[in-house]
Amino acid sequence: MAHHPEPEPYPALRTRAIESLLIEKGLLSTDAVDALVQAYEQDIGPLRGARVVARAWVDPTFKERLLADGSAAIDELGLEGARNRLVVVENTPTVHNMVVCTLCSCYPWAVLGLPPTWYKSPPYRARAVIEPRAVLKEFGLDLDDAVEVRVWDSSAEVRYMVLPERPDGSEGLGEAELAGLVTRDAMIGVARVRAPALAGR
Repeated sequence: MAHHPEPEPYPALRTRAIESLLIEKGLLSTDAVDALVQAYEQDIGPLRGARVVARAWVDPTFKERLLADGSAAIDELGLEGARNRLVVVENTPTVHNMVVCTLCSCYPWAVLGLPPTWYKSPPYRARAVIEPRAVLKEFGLDLDDAVEVRVWDSSAEVRYMVLPERPDGSEGLGEAELAGLVTRDAMIGVARVRAPALAGR
């Protein structure tokens, strides 16, 4: 039996059709679209979020402000674009946080860039709440039973970002080097930040 790929969701098809029409009418260029996508993937995020995490790791007072009011704290770093309230939740040795949006795909674009496809998928959105440990295990993160898992459901009003644990072996690294270790998945909570010796592998 031949395997037929799943059809694209309607919003994706509609977006592609509108983009094609705008390009055909000369109102938009493919270069402009590519530049915008690149900005969100590389310049806007998740590098922005990584900078926020690295600053929190090296500056305890900034970390306090970040956990108290995420939106105000990222404003301190001159990161523009956050229009929704940002709540930052901290992973510790005893608590692991992960983020989902069960209703749609609300996501902190201003600090994490474009959401990954899996974040928007119905299976992730449903299962992250029902069986978060199983979902994390599928991402390669097998947590000890003693670790409490907390799932945060984003909404149109509030977006969440995880402050991952700083990895062992990173004590001598500067802020820029630390930011280089931080991944988008760690800030969603489906991964841990890897130790420096492992990050390049």
